[in-house]
Amino acid sequence: MTSVFGKVAVLLGGASSEREVSLLSGHGVLGALHEKGVDAHAFDPAQRDLWELKREGFERVFIALHGRFGEDGTVQGALETLQIPYTGSGVMASALAMDKWRTKLVWQAVGIPTPRYRVVDETADWMRVVAELGLPLIVKPAREGSTIGITRVTRVDHDELALAFAAAAHHDPLVLVEEFVVGTELTASIVNGRALPLIRIEAPQGNYDYHAKYFSEETKYHCPAGLSDALEQEIRSTCLRAFDIVGCSGWGRVDLMLRDDGSYSLLEVNTSPGMTSHSLVPMAAKQAGMSYADLCLEILRGAHVG
Repeated sequence: MTSVFGKVAVLLGGASSEREVSLLSGHGVLGALHEKGVDAHAFDPAQRDLWELKREGFERVFIALHGRFGEDGTVQGALETLQIPYTGSGVMASALAMDKWRTKLVWQAVGIPTPRYRVVDETADWMRVVAELGLPLIVKPAREGSTIGITRVTRVDHDELALAFAAAAHHDPLVLVEEFVVGTELTASIVNGRALPLIRIEAPQGNYDYHAKYFSEETKYHCPAGLSDALEQEIRSTCLRAFDIVGCSGWGRVDLMLRDDGSYSLLEVNTSPGMTSHSLVPMAAKQAGMSYADLCLEILRGAHVG
């Protein structure tokens, strides 16, 4: 056993809308840690109280939860109170990164490019929104992940925006309407202060939705992404800065869109990304010469309190 880590809990499942993916991620991590000789155990906070971590002598926690109650600072705060080191970002950064609107405000304040947007409610003047942002538009809940509740709106002659708002508001009362950036979807993985090689995503019909992310065999991933060395390094540097300015630590992923003219806009930062067989951080790590099991061990090494 790799005794340096002590008894490790892998938090998986949870109560969010991303429970299914979290179970896949968590069991992948669990298997990798076992492969490396770590005394790791599955722990589902939807089925057990977190205080049991302390009672049962867990010395470190690998957070493989996604979405609310796992990625938004709530679990992180509980683990801080219990004084158990955990992986990933702390309370403040987790809460901030989960909120796409407030993340945008921070990025805009320091000049990091992000798509134009509006915060809307049911009283919004949809025609004015279209006049300001154009079409197509992306309507999304501000505090969800895995493209849950997101609608791409290409026309507005049958209340499409109002319907898209209702779909987003079902998941979160805070809703964003964002300009649709035409271009290439990229993602930058961050592990312990290092931005890994970019991945270019090619989804069926350009629709990188929940199914395309986690279950489709048609989605194509290109790593290396095929960019010039100069542009690759510039984007990786910007993503690392964007990650740091939100206060993130440990590991995570920054998603962005690259336009044909070479400009780009950052969409969001994920502080507990997927670790499934289709996931992007393991893919980037492999390109950087790091196996899945080594990646899990590297993330676990970064566990901290505060």
